[in-house]
Amino acid sequence: MGRKRILITGAAGFLGSHLCDRFIKEDFHVMGMDNLITGDIRNIEHLFPLENFNFYNHDVSTFVHVPGELDYILHFASPASPIDYLKIPIQTLKVGSLGTHNLLGLARSKKARILVASTSEVYGDPTVSPQSEDYWGNVNPVGPRGVYDEAKRFQEAITMAYHTFHKLETRIVRIFNTYGPRMRLNDGRVLPAFIGQALRGEDLTIFGDGKQTRSFCYVDDQVEGIFRLLMSDYPYPVNIGNPDEITINQFAEEIIKLTGTKQKVVHQDLPIDDPKQRRPDITKAKELLGWAPKVSREEGLKITYQYFKSLPQREINHKDFTYYNK
Repeated sequence: MGRKRILITGAAGFLGSHLCDRFIKEDFHVMGMDNLITGDIRNIEHLFPLENFNFYNHDVSTFVHVPGELDYILHFASPASPIDYLKIPIQTLKVGSLGTHNLLGLARSKKARILVASTSEVYGDPTVSPQSEDYWGNVNPVGPRGVYDEAKRFQEAITMAYHTFHKLETRIVRIFNTYGPRMRLNDGRVLPAFIGQALRGEDLTIFGDGKQTRSFCYVDDQVEGIFRLLMSDYPYPVNIGNPDEITINQFAEEIIKLTGTKQKVVHQDLPIDDPKQRRPDITKAKELLGWAPKVSREEGLKITYQYFKSLPQREINHKDFTYYNK
């Protein structure tokens, strides 16, 4: 019996590349696909010599074809940081709509199971906390974040339509803030932004009063949750994230302590529709998948900080302050 074959879109991205590693480790034949608009080929170049890895430089918003049989698809192609989806809003909407449609069609033709990567952003600026899967969200469809939030909400809707109408095997993961090695240092998210500022000896920038909360999940835990969900028989959305909630102010203090720097914190105006609370209810993941995060924030941050410290100085020095406490 040959290896199971899996297509992973967004393969050169932060999370996609870690998923490639996991499925290679599980002895799958992995086909990675990415148009490199936000991904980095360096994240997966260590896989190129392997006979059970192929890479396709392709935009999934156009017709998608891969040769041979296909058992699974992981659809992780999408800009995921505010800097990216504010710079390329049309592409963000297209990959969530046209791209998802193309991959659902591919899954149907190949009789493959497909898992699509949704996000905690479908909850918008929530009016309830923690956020459980039965909460419908508080989203502004025409605000600056709408291009990402609504792309993901549409993605969930069309995935469920394929499940109910075509009886396709589908899975939906709602990903909460995830961090770890291979994040881009200046991708607009609060964790790499804070560490980048600390490494450059700059003050840490907080938008708003810093009382907003976030919950950070280490990448290995996230990948484990995604793997378990793919192999489950549950077709509806499942939150995968760490419920350990922290304010942005507290998080800035943790980064200053971690890096041993003496920076002060400066505040700027809060962006439009910035979520005030972000904490997953992971009851479903615990009950259905037997999953819960294992890596503490202290442990995960140490690993991530060492990764960022090891980057070339030119990457550390490249600055972009337009991040959104994500």
